[in-house]
Order: sequence, then structure tokens, then C-alpha cells
Amino acid sequence: MAGRAAAAGRGEPGQWVMLVYRLPREPSTPRIAVWRKLKRLGVAQLADGLVALPADARTREQLEWIADEIVEAGGAAGVWIARPAAASQERERAGAMVAARAAEYQAVITEAVAGDVVNEAGRASLARRLRAELRRIARRDYFPPPERELARAAVEALVTPHPRGSAKSDDLE
Repeated sequence: MAGRAAAAGRGEPGQWVMLVYRLPREPSTPRIAVWRKLKRLGVAQLADGLVALPADARTREQLEWIADEIVEAGGAAGVWIARPAAASQERERAGAMVAARAAEYQAVITEAVAGDVVNEAGRASLARRLRAELRRIARRDYFPPPERELARAAVEALVTPHPRGSAKSDDLE
């Protein structure tokens, strides 16, 4: 996404890869599968049947695969490379994506802090699960918010040894 950074430095919007698609209502299974995949990718929903991601080789390839699946399921799909007409449009889309990821990271922070009172084995297990969740979030985190590092720190604090006699006791379940 180096091209995006260069464009942003000049105040120009960067390129986005867009998927425009239409799927039949029935059967619903392909529609649900596509929706779940798009959600995992963290797309910006521009309109019904129109989603976008910051353009790079990975995001383009992922949307092309989903477009192929849509066509195989009897729908219609196309992948486009586009540039918003104004930088403010890009900031709006990016801002919405940042807010969505920040909320996901905040949920990890909340869970890590709440789990800090369990015993050492429980904290280690929770830390493993939350690290996996952080990896899933990071795959769709195109504009990392400050909560990203806070969430990583909260998860790592789960496996930091707690001194005996502190408020965090290994005896609590």
C-alpha cells in the first residue's frame, strides 16, 4: 500500500478495489457465504451489492476469488479499481473502517482485562485465544487504530507473571 501513502501525502485519494455483485435470493447459502467472507475481509459497504477495500495485490485477488464464487453460484459480479473523486470520501470510508476495527480491538482489551483474574493456566489459554483473534482482526485492519497496540499489550499482560500477594492471585478461578 505504498502507493496509497504516496497519494495521501499529496492529498489525493488512493486506489480502491471494488466488488459489485448480485446474487439470487434462493438458495440463500451462497449469499450468506459471500457475506461472511466479505465481513472477514473487513470491506467498506458502499451500497447494496457494492463493497470496497484499499487496493493492493492481496485485496484484489481476494475480491476476484469472491467474484468467481458469486458467478459459480448463479450471480453476477465484477471487480473494479477506482479512486474516490475527493480525498474526503476516502477519509470517510477509512474512518468507518478504523472505527469498526477499534471496536473489535476494544472487545479484546475488555476480555483480556476481565480474564486477568483467573489462574495462570486460564490466563495462558485466554492469551492464546485472544492472540488468534488479534491475528484475525489484523487481516482486515487496513488503517490500524491506536487500540491495536493497546489490545496487544493487554493480551501480553495476561502471561506476564503476577507476584504472589498482589491483587491478581493465581488461586482465583
